[in-house]
Amino acid sequence: MAGHSKWSNIKHKKKKEDKKRNKIFNKHLREISVAAREGGGDPEMNPRLDTAINNAKSDNVPKDNIERAIKKGTGELDEGDGKYEDATYEGYGPGGIAYFIEVTTNNYNRTVGEIRHIFSSHGGNLGTDGSVGYLFEQKGMIRIKKEDQDHEIDEEEFMLQAIDAGAEDIDTDGKVLNVTTGRESMYEVNDKLEEMDYDIESAELIRIPMTEVKVETDVAESNFKLMEKFEDNDDVSNVFTNMKMDDETLAIAEEMD
Repeated sequence: MAGHSKWSNIKHKKKKEDKKRNKIFNKHLREISVAAREGGGDPEMNPRLDTAINNAKSDNVPKDNIERAIKKGTGELDEGDGKYEDATYEGYGPGGIAYFIEVTTNNYNRTVGEIRHIFSSHGGNLGTDGSVGYLFEQKGMIRIKKEDQDHEIDEEEFMLQAIDAGAEDIDTDGKVLNVTTGRESMYEVNDKLEEMDYDIESAELIRIPMTEVKVETDVAESNFKLMEKFEDNDDVSNVFTNMKMDDETLAIAEEMD
């Protein structure tokens, strides 16, 4: 789990440095729209929407954009580009690495064509539904940056509080506290930590591989390039793999442009 927490932190760092911020904004706004359509436009009554809004705010998505996305989701606003819906795709990358991809799309035919093309042009292939999904377990991941807090965090005290709030695991690299929760309890744990005056940077459902595959440097580089291509796609929300994210492999990711 610690390796994947570190990989999550690297991805967040790269995301913050991405000059094409409109891609980041669009992914947040699509999630807000879907959350509002499925659970209503009131964040106090819709935990998924509340979390999506907070995640968007942490990436400085403008308030007007957020409000427009909510209205689009509830049907108050029609911008003519169709309704966005969630979907998942599964496949294999270089070295037989399993991929589980979450998307938010308004055109399934376009999206599946793009996903298939990205796989095939980078040494992988799109699989069938269920081909790799059983290799992953869904969990909640809450990120708290220590430097963004109004008060100094005592890590030992925080871990006790987080576990009491329902967390399953906590790890840190000294700057970011990563709180792992059960799938169903993420929103509840998130709310409890906020009530304790912790400033949450992000909270999201992730998929953790139940077994990991250690790869050589060239295979790791090929997979990181493939992962980057998926994450650059506007329809893709999340990319999960079962590649082992140990320190050696993560060092390869940090060195890549």
